[in-house]
Amino acid sequence: QVQLAESGGGLVQVGGSLRLSCTASGRTFSNYTMAWFRQSPGKEREFVAAIRPIIGTTYYGASVKGRFTISRDDAKNTVYLQMNSLKPEDTAMYYCTTDPVGGTSFDSWGQGTQVSVSS
Repeated sequence: QVQLAESGGGLVQVGGSLRLSCTASGRTFSNYTMAWFRQSPGKEREFVAAIRPIIGTTYYGASVKGRFTISRDDAKNTVYLQMNSLKPEDTAMYYCTTDPVGGTSFDSWGQGTQVSVSS
């Protein structure tokens, strides 16, 4: 199973920015679909963004489209989530996940990194 480690969370004011990072294990990272999900207490896990391998097609949840950008650096086995114009409702634990064969069957998850947006 792929090991994932997130970083970059923290406390930020409304309208601020954060960049999350997630580093994955394995020698074939360039074949992985990478994605971010988030979850707040009492709420269901929500899809945030995903990036496919090779071509790098990206997908975004409706609530973050236009504010968040997902990208990847295959040389570093790392995926990023640039979060701009943050809102209080973005407060959540953010989880990195992957399908190492380029699909959307996400069965490896990181421990999460907390993002808190203060108003």
